[in-house]
Amino acid sequence: MNKETLVEIQEKTGIRPKSIMSVGGGSISEAFIITTATEKLFLKFHKDVLAYDMFEKEGQGLRVIQETNTIATPKIHFVNQAFQGAYLIMDYIETKPASSKDHALLGSQLAELHHNSISYFGLDHVNFIGPIKQMNTPFDDWTDFYIENRIYPQLELAVQNGFIASEEIMSKEKLKTTCSHYFNEIQPALLHGDLWSGNYIIAKDGTPYLIDPALYYGHSEVDIAMTKLFGGFDTEFYKAYYEIQPQPEHPQAYQDLYQLYYLLVHLNLFGSSYYSGVKRILDRYFI
Repeated sequence: MNKETLVEIQEKTGIRPKSIMSVGGGSISEAFIITTATEKLFLKFHKDVLAYDMFEKEGQGLRVIQETNTIATPKIHFVNQAFQGAYLIMDYIETKPASSKDHALLGSQLAELHHNSISYFGLDHVNFIGPIKQMNTPFDDWTDFYIENRIYPQLELAVQNGFIASEEIMSKEKLKTTCSHYFNEIQPALLHGDLWSGNYIIAKDGTPYLIDPALYYGHSEVDIAMTKLFGGFDTEFYKAYYEIQPQPEHPQAYQDLYQLYYLLVHLNLFGSSYYSGVKRILDRYFI
């Protein structure tokens, strides 16, 4: 982010920084901690043409989660366009390493979040997972939603990107037939949608916060599958979660089939190193 953009942000928001420090913001956006005379704020800036829409949907997702009164999210102050991109400004949360007790609280609060439901799977608008658009066209049936809005679009994108050969792609009917064997009596739950270890933080007082959601209403086990994709959370997280939510009927199948979506997203974002994980699940369930 250049000096001219910073001046523009100050003029639009009225924020008067005493200091601005660049921090690691992940692979998508630049991130900064702004210190003013009275508070600390967290600024995300991105140059992509879709940046404003991405940040707007991120802010909407955080507000929806906050309104459930189940788990905290940082307060959003501004989402604005800039001359060279867009930015999001929210509260900066002072953090600490997560203890087993903190993980247990995160697990129980996530379970309470998942008690929020509506009459369909999906959402009333498109949002994003990372920089990739995430379709949320509502469906009454979870299998239809998951294949039409999650798996098949990512498979098609992987073919377009040259990561998967077109002959490796099975039909929607084949995908749905297999998934429908496992996806029985599933009720819509409000999901974070991208719950890996980088998308929650623990405040210094032990309060869990969710950040960077890819929110929609789906099967609660989707969030659980994502927590396990890159090593898993503390065992106390799962213990506390399943003290509130029922144990899944097909735990291994749910984990594999829901991780398939995230592996496809990573394949399309970061390249062929994720192909073997995708191929393993496709071969196991759909060949």
